[in-house]
Amino acid sequence: MANQQKHLRPDDLARLKLLEVEARSIVEGWISGRHKSPLRGFSVEFAEHREYAPGDDLRRLDWKVFGRTSKLHVKQFEQETNLTCQILVDASESMGFGTQCWQDHPELSYSKFDHAAVAAVSIAHLLLQSGDSVGLTLYGEEALSQVPASGKSDQLNTMLEVFSGGARNQKTRLAPVLESLAGKMSRRGIVLVFSDFLDNTDAVIQSIRLLVHRGHEVVAFHVLDPMELDLPLDGPVLFRGVEGDPNLDTDPATLKKDYLEKLEAWRAGIENNMTRMGMDYLLLRTDEKPGARLAAYLRGRAGRKLRNKQGGRS
Repeated sequence: MANQQKHLRPDDLARLKLLEVEARSIVEGWISGRHKSPLRGFSVEFAEHREYAPGDDLRRLDWKVFGRTSKLHVKQFEQETNLTCQILVDASESMGFGTQCWQDHPELSYSKFDHAAVAAVSIAHLLLQSGDSVGLTLYGEEALSQVPASGKSDQLNTMLEVFSGGARNQKTRLAPVLESLAGKMSRRGIVLVFSDFLDNTDAVIQSIRLLVHRGHEVVAFHVLDPMELDLPLDGPVLFRGVEGDPNLDTDPATLKKDYLEKLEAWRAGIENNMTRMGMDYLLLRTDEKPGARLAAYLRGRAGRKLRNKQGGRS
């Protein structure tokens, strides 16, 4: 990462160092050591049947086979060696928006892109520690920077270099990026998407549905600033349009109620679509430390996967 750092502006270099420190502190904190593989959802695969032998776990009996053959058989499973995870981070213009600052560094603004980067690097760090493979794609209107999936020891540093570029002056078009990824993933894996989802929602959901149909799992991390979520403003305000939208000069008090209702309907629509497909959705506010949110999510996910696995063997 040394060569890349030589070409960064002082503010960019400071952000990059803070990103690395923040991500490593999350991993070394509560969630470190609590999850052998924090996102593993396909870790156990059905291999074959064999005849029941005294002492076998009765929960593994396959009663459908018994109904066809009148003989007792148990299910045998094999452990996959690792998980392949693809991380997609929205680097469009809207992700550069932020009203927060880095903790203990009020001179440095903290954007939605920064928040997504901290969360993404934290999860990648955990996965790499577990021996899993992780890939990264930054996207706007297309894939902007890509790091092929790998479990090598220098993978985290390579990912950090990619994040040093920050958000770009581009619109958001996630659907073609997901469709391209679906065509390249040869084995089942998990796709983590970090975005504010200011995009064509129908196209995004359709592309996620394509990945799910092909056996992949998708997790949506919805990254939003408290200004977007709460609109805590009084008096006339000029809203600057991003990604081609016009500026708007208005009084927030006159539109706050309607705005918040429409915002929640839009956000809930994304969450409901993900839930109906059996996928996970997590809202990440930039004014909340991501460590606790990620820890709670991973803990709940691990318990849910365990319950599903036990139910599948009963």
